[in-house]
Amino acid sequence: MRENTQIVDLEAALFEVPLDEVLVDAKHGAHSHFELICVTICLADGRRATGYTYTGGRGGHAILALIRNDLAPFLVGRCSTDIESLYEQMLWHMHYVGRGGIVSFAISAVDIALWDLRCKAAGLPLWRMAGGAGNRCKAYAGGIDLAFPLPKLCGHIKAYLAAGFNAVKIKVGQPSLEEDVARIRAVRALIGPDIHFMIDANYALNVAQAIALAKAVRDQNILWFEEPIIPENFAGYAEISKATGIAVAQGENLHTHEEFQMALAQSQLGFVQPDASNCGGITGWLRVAAESARSGVPICSHGMQELHVSLVSGQTHGGWLEVHSFPIDRYTKQPLQLEQHLAMAPDAPGIGVEFDWERLQPFRLQLA
Repeated sequence: MRENTQIVDLEAALFEVPLDEVLVDAKHGAHSHFELICVTICLADGRRATGYTYTGGRGGHAILALIRNDLAPFLVGRCSTDIESLYEQMLWHMHYVGRGGIVSFAISAVDIALWDLRCKAAGLPLWRMAGGAGNRCKAYAGGIDLAFPLPKLCGHIKAYLAAGFNAVKIKVGQPSLEEDVARIRAVRALIGPDIHFMIDANYALNVAQAIALAKAVRDQNILWFEEPIIPENFAGYAEISKATGIAVAQGENLHTHEEFQMALAQSQLGFVQPDASNCGGITGWLRVAAESARSGVPICSHGMQELHVSLVSGQTHGGWLEVHSFPIDRYTKQPLQLEQHLAMAPDAPGIGVEFDWERLQPFRLQLA
């Protein structure tokens, strides 16, 4: 092991970042803030790099504790360059207490920091290191808008279009099918026939309900129906797709490579949406991308658009980047940029995410 690549310290911090307003979807409940858990790895030669994960406002303390108490002592003294080996070692070090769940969140933050070190050592941006297919990708605005009255929902959709998006997604899961159908039809009427349109139920429905909703809006040119049912019901996704002809999508609630393998093999997914914050970081995300390429399914993303823009852009089968309602990129030095409806991946060496620590500092929790 080259001594200058040895990990000598690993620091972790938790931030509770308020949202501009309380946001609601069908199953996660109300979001008043999101949690940002940052990990900074320090090497023997003085180099430092930061990775991160996030939550919808719950679980951050547990992730922080796992990083500090279990992963940090395990990693100090190890070589930072063989990321894939470290990824496997972390998985097996923690597998008994969690395959997936908060273990995947914690490993993701560490893995992302390691990739920042790798990219900077190579002098290359992440999009080149993670496939190199291109430096831009399609993007859509995905709002957490289930509780918005229809006029407010339409106002947000207009703002997305004014910002340069040519694709939008809304939440479904209203108390009645009729309410969901009315909102979907109103949004389609607003955006016209040429804007791409997705819907997301956050697994609020059962198979029969999902099929009924999809059939009721089959004439609305829906690009995909996201998480209509619980993520583990892989056969149910296939049933919905077969019965309705509408593409189904999922991924944000799958945290292990094996779960993605089962989904891609059994669910007849039209799109897959891994989140590097919870599926094992960049290493885990790229493994899902390879699996989806073999399955012929476009690779998309969930959340953390400031990082995923490079990952989706770098893949030859890259699909859509979600621009999420948790604006993590607002607290970075290079917020996401759109050009002609496409999201642009940063070209500087590294993962392309550098936090504005001064802006984040008021939200840092002072924990022992």
